[in-house]
Amino acid sequence: MDNYMLEIGKKAKEASKILAGIDTRTKNKALMSVVDALLENSELIKEENEKDLKAAREKGISESFIDRLTLTDERIKSMANGVWEIASFSDPVGEIVKGFPHENGMKISEVRVPLGVLAMIYESRPNVTVDAAALALKSGNAIILRGGSDASHSNGILEKIFVDAITKEGVPEGAVQLIKNPDRALVNELVRLNDYVDVAIPRGGVGLKKAIIANATVPVIETGAGVCHLYIDSRAAIEKALNIAINAKTQRPGVCNAIETLLIHEESLGRILPFLAEGLVANGVEIRADEEALQFIPGAKAAVEEDWSTEYLSLVVSIKTVSGIAEAIRHIDKYGTKHSEAIVTESYEMAEKFLNEVDAAAVYVNASTRFTDGGEFGFGGEIGISTQKLHARGPMGVRALTTTKYIIRGNGQIR
Repeated sequence: MDNYMLEIGKKAKEASKILAGIDTRTKNKALMSVVDALLENSELIKEENEKDLKAAREKGISESFIDRLTLTDERIKSMANGVWEIASFSDPVGEIVKGFPHENGMKISEVRVPLGVLAMIYESRPNVTVDAAALALKSGNAIILRGGSDASHSNGILEKIFVDAITKEGVPEGAVQLIKNPDRALVNELVRLNDYVDVAIPRGGVGLKKAIIANATVPVIETGAGVCHLYIDSRAAIEKALNIAINAKTQRPGVCNAIETLLIHEESLGRILPFLAEGLVANGVEIRADEEALQFIPGAKAAVEEDWSTEYLSLVVSIKTVSGIAEAIRHIDKYGTKHSEAIVTESYEMAEKFLNEVDAAAVYVNASTRFTDGGEFGFGGEIGISTQKLHARGPMGVRALTTTKYIIRGNGQIR
């Protein structure tokens, strides 16, 4: 094991023991210091971010990737607002989930405690550096951050600003650490630091998650992969369907809660597809459709099997014709990633069937999948959107970064 990674792990573990006992006032004061520091250093952040953007453009990286990488004044303010919201939340650490007396007189309490040390591995979204660090601090966890090399300058300055701000307020060194060495082999070492890391959270593409899961010996929480669907039922209101579909695909196509596939009831093709295709194309979307849908979309490409399982993260959408809700659900079961799924319908029966039978972290009726987000759900920033069922599911805020332990108070009882 590389000494570099061992030292990072040891520092994080030592810091986590102190963090578990830090009072709420100190954590909140440190987070508010981060808010001020981000706003005061916005020009410096943008300067470092521009270095990453320049390198990305020189490599010919896609526009959707560059969008995820870009930090503007508005996005820096949004990061600061997210930290402010996290500071304003009630502290989950120490919360008594339930308490009850044993018949022998012992008092048993289930109490919320930090997970310990988090290892966060993510790609090309510098805002994750701040979101994850803030959530970890509020929930009493130490965190080791490993961002993508494409955002190295941005992540580096954000970590420095964050760490400088919190250490001035009494938070221990090692609470937030960024792995600056670009060697990819270090990621495998990180997710094998069983003596120091309590859980790994990969946030990025399918390839990243598969690599982490294949190599990790510490527990892993899977997040993010989003092959999301919108099913337009035969009883969908046209204007509602158009607005939701266009928003869910085009409002920010490079994120995991944007839709990748439209499932359209065969009876709705003629009345909806011409208008929908016009709206999508007007927003720069490339359409790949099955044989039945192609008849209504001049100029669209023919979809192939691979399209149904592709997370485009760009202005591309696939369209599949289905005979009804049962086929739509079967398609989602086969190709979906259990992230976010939606139906547009005016039928209460169809809406309830979709809600009850679709297996995903978030299921919508007559609303865009773009709302699957920690901020929109009232959690402030999020460390990721879990697509698994243990230990957390959906947007992961501060409570999802804690576990519980039982505290038993007795007076000499024996069994």
